[in-house]
Amino acid sequence: FDQDRKKTLESRVEGLNKVVYHNKLGTQGERMERVCAIAKAIGQQLGGDLLAKQAVIAARLAKTDLLTDMVGEFPELQGVMGGYYARHDGLTDDVANAIEDHYKPRFAGDDLPRNQVGLVVALADKLETLAGMFGIGNLPTGDKDPFALRRHALGISRILIERRLKLNLDEIIGLAVNQFGATINDSRAIIVAVHDFTISRVEISLRDQGSSPQVVEAVLYRNEGYLFDVPDKLAAVKAFAALPEAASLASANKRIKNILSKSENAWGNLVNPALLQVEEERALHNAITLIDIRAEKALVDGDYTANLLTLAALKDPVDAFFDKVMVNAEDPALKANRLGLLATLHQAMNRVADLSKLAS
Repeated sequence: FDQDRKKTLESRVEGLNKVVYHNKLGTQGERMERVCAIAKAIGQQLGGDLLAKQAVIAARLAKTDLLTDMVGEFPELQGVMGGYYARHDGLTDDVANAIEDHYKPRFAGDDLPRNQVGLVVALADKLETLAGMFGIGNLPTGDKDPFALRRHALGISRILIERRLKLNLDEIIGLAVNQFGATINDSRAIIVAVHDFTISRVEISLRDQGSSPQVVEAVLYRNEGYLFDVPDKLAAVKAFAALPEAASLASANKRIKNILSKSENAWGNLVNPALLQVEEERALHNAITLIDIRAEKALVDGDYTANLLTLAALKDPVDAFFDKVMVNAEDPALKANRLGLLATLHQAMNRVADLSKLAS
């Protein structure tokens, strides 16, 4: 410990260029540069110039304790020693804590980084690992996961969800993938693969916490790349599923989804009220119009539960529509209008979650 403190962390940065990280991904120095770039971009999004600057300082020094005698003797102290040495070097607590915390969460139930700088560097570090390993096809198989990719993916999702960070998952994965340049051949495919892998870890975690598979699928299908509001959406879908009208509406939603998927967008953008000939389709159109105002307001207010609970009033008009109205009418204009009505209904019902996933 005394010997290590004779050299600053900054003086050790150059040494990272002599440590091989992976034979296909270069040295720890090259890895550090990638993590810095990712951290800078994420920091800028979350907190502007100051957070971006602090995140880069922490990311630049985060791996330097790997070159210390202490970590060489006790590898499990990596990060922890970096925090001690950073404070000894006179760095701020924000940066020192970030260096110490950037491996977190290390295991299930572990604490998350203590401050924004640590959260940013932890995200950047994990994203870089996932992007690089997926980019060279070094994926987990069975019980084997030597680079702890499952843990990294779950760590990313926990940080985004538990700290409610409004970061788009696809965008930050893309940030990481882009740092590898020509090393990764099909960037888009890797972004999709890392996204799906991360969402699969979220799905398993939420099920382990007691949510049903149907509710989890309904929420994650509509996350649109954001995870910060997943707990709110879970609560909303559970409240909706408890309604007496839920089963009928979920089945109708699934039916509508199937009809629209087979129709190849054969409808206009708007419903023409003049073409609503049957009483039941007029009633459904009126119900959607009335409910959509309240549902939209609830969505704007961030009240997902209120949004879904408004849908209960659609049960009777939806049931009546399917009992009395022939969607595939012979008149092309009439058919297109009815498909448009169903498309409007489908959009109104699925803003928070994919309710068709609740159908038995």
